[in-house]
Amino acid sequence: MRRESDCPALNRLVFFVLAVVIYGDRRALDQILALLRAAGEPTRLRILVLCAQGDLTVSELTQILGQSQPSISRHLKLLCDAGLLERLQEGSWAFFHLASGTIVAEVLSVLLDAIDPSDTELIRDAQRLAGIKATRAQRAEVYFRNAAASWNEIRALHVDEALVEAAIEDILSVDAHAALLDIGTGTGRMLQLLSHRVQHAVGIDKSRDMLAVARTNLSEPQYRNCNVRQADMYQLPFNDRSFDLIVLHMVLHFADEPANAIREAARVVSPGGHIVIIDFAPHEVEELRETHAHRRLGFRADEVEGWAGAHGLQTTDVRSLPGSSLNVTIWKPRRPAEVLRIDTSAGSHASV
Repeated sequence: MRRESDCPALNRLVFFVLAVVIYGDRRALDQILALLRAAGEPTRLRILVLCAQGDLTVSELTQILGQSQPSISRHLKLLCDAGLLERLQEGSWAFFHLASGTIVAEVLSVLLDAIDPSDTELIRDAQRLAGIKATRAQRAEVYFRNAAASWNEIRALHVDEALVEAAIEDILSVDAHAALLDIGTGTGRMLQLLSHRVQHAVGIDKSRDMLAVARTNLSEPQYRNCNVRQADMYQLPFNDRSFDLIVLHMVLHFADEPANAIREAARVVSPGGHIVIIDFAPHEVEELRETHAHRRLGFRADEVEGWAGAHGLQTTDVRSLPGSSLNVTIWKPRRPAEVLRIDTSAGSHASV
């Protein structure tokens, strides 16, 4: 699976290990050696490549790799023990994703860069993963199509929506914004709530049925500054820094790759702009998976803050709201404003 032509990645790994040895960091060296031993087994390397493409469960990895669940579980335990994977338990499901923010994660990144993408086994794994993702997307599409007409009532099953909306209004009360993007707009409720705060507002959703409901809800004259369009939250059809306010309201728990959804939102938020993320706190209401197509059972506060921070955002406010059986968390990451620097020698201005 090694890519022979990609010497720079392997050279970086060698240089990294030598630097650790030279500077005498024995603990770090032990970590790197444990990493290499854990990742050196073919199945475990395939698991790492798959998890680099998104969080996966044991059953999904079993389906892709064609091995028994006990065998995959043993491999996952070794990878977690070596610090290569992190395990997130959510109800009866556990998600596995690549470690981040550690020396082990840095070395792992180099290893994955050196893998040959044309390896036939890895190509087959990627095809099976694509099939799993397609099945998930189809199931979600069917759910949203059936739920479109009563979506607001479904959202209110476990949370006082009026309380959430009041908190959103309050968290934005001190800010002035010009352009709003509502990602996963659904019925357009966030556009209705916030349209008076902005000059222009756009809502995107993948579901045509949801967009049809949103267009009906936004047909009144007071929403003339709003429009909706079909788009993918992982590939937003907008230029960098296009919006100074972005909202993801009860969207991430449906997402296969919530971190990537935040990454894409971070791309299009302007300097000084804000992203408001509203979603469930961790819970164990399993029925939401089957009945309402939830992919994730809520998120820890530090989990979302970490995703935002990885893309240059500073979380300025986090609020927890109690529901009848579920709690809701609101995060408010901000893109730091650019500082205008005056270059006195050249008599010009530059942003830094």
